[in-house]
Amino acid sequence: MPDRHPNLLSVDTSALFVVDVQENFRAHIPGFERMVAAIRLLVQGAQRLAVPVGVSEQYPQGLGHTVPELQELLGEAALFEKLEISSCAAPAWHDLPAALLARQAFVIVGIEAHVCVNQTVHDLLHQGKRVHIPADAVGARDPWQRERALARLEGAGAVITTTETVLFEWLRVAGTPEFKDVQRLIKEHDAARRELESVT
Repeated sequence: MPDRHPNLLSVDTSALFVVDVQENFRAHIPGFERMVAAIRLLVQGAQRLAVPVGVSEQYPQGLGHTVPELQELLGEAALFEKLEISSCAAPAWHDLPAALLARQAFVIVGIEAHVCVNQTVHDLLHQGKRVHIPADAVGARDPWQRERALARLEGAGAVITTTETVLFEWLRVAGTPEFKDVQRLIKEHDAARRELESVT
């Protein structure tokens, strides 16, 4: 019998995938800066805990590249460009590192919730993967579309969660150096969020 509920994440079986968080969406997604901050926190946590990270960009010639707040962190992360709406349907998906593709659970973040995120998540579920979607780390131009997409994805079998929930499930144990590092990242994220909210 497994020692944890299958809906709880583990660093050994998880991957983080960032769907199309590109510059030209910035002016059109409500709460864009807060969403990007949540994704940035997840990327930092994943890197500290050795969780593989992948990134897609939808038609960057028209939509721009991944926003600089994430680009500066991603470095070695596997990134590919696509025209397909589902990241999994892009030919380059199969060129991602085998260690990432072999993961049984995917944390999916990005935009838009009802378009590229929706189809990517459904494809992953169809492959038999477990999928977690932090609600604070996905967006859409229309908040109603976002909410309907999350409801549909939950009904399809995805786990709707939060950024902090993902990080603490990855950590499992308090008091370790990794825990202290991620706790510091969360505190920095909280302070930055409060500052952002104070000026908006």
